[in-house]
Amino acid sequence: MAEYQRIHPVSVESPPPSAPSVLSPVFSSREKQAPPQRTVPAAPLPPPRRRRSCCCRCMCWTLLAVVVLVVAVAATAGILYLVFDPKLPKYSVDRLRISNFTIGPNSTITATFNVTVTARNPNKRIGIYYGDGSHLSSWYNGEQLCAGSFPAFYQGHRNTTVLNVLLTGETQMGSELVSELLQQQQSGMIPLAVRGNVPVRVKFGRLRLRRTTFKVRCALVVNSLTTSSDISIRSNRCRFRLKF
Repeated sequence: MAEYQRIHPVSVESPPPSAPSVLSPVFSSREKQAPPQRTVPAAPLPPPRRRRSCCCRCMCWTLLAVVVLVVAVAATAGILYLVFDPKLPKYSVDRLRISNFTIGPNSTITATFNVTVTARNPNKRIGIYYGDGSHLSSWYNGEQLCAGSFPAFYQGHRNTTVLNVLLTGETQMGSELVSELLQQQQSGMIPLAVRGNVPVRVKFGRLRLRRTTFKVRCALVVNSLTTSSDISIRSNRCRFRLKF
């Protein structure tokens, strides 16, 4: 007998078979993905330095100008020194005459001195103007006896000028100082000091410098302070200083 072919019914509504899905590969624990890297925030930018650089530049130029000015002044002073060869003037107290020296009550001393001062200018290209407002005084053991003023005049090159300065004054000393003065009067060794502050202007050729002050300090030792005898100057030492 002939074999009959079997026919299986097919459902029309059933969906067609889907394509096989592609499986994602399976990773082992060793093959796991690396953790994401941490991002580090960028450091803030420094502020602009324009102002600081300008200040530094200004300071550098100022310092350079000061250095140039100092060098110019030093060079000018060196040239003036070489050309004019400046030398300090010299002073000396050559004579002392006493018109009055009286010790009154309460140890009050009244004195009148006539001091002969010799001023020497050894410079051959420098003149000296002695101005008004000077002060000259005589002292004993820290007490001022009398005072006066230095005359105003001009002293030329290599000039020697002799000046007579009148000093007058009245002071009250302690009894101990008066006793010491009387003892030194008998021994013939009386220390005195003459101090002078004299405003001057130095002349270099035709150039006059600004006003300065000569400070003169002289230490004297005389034999007597009476009006009836000649005063002998046993010691005479003078120091000079220029005060700007």
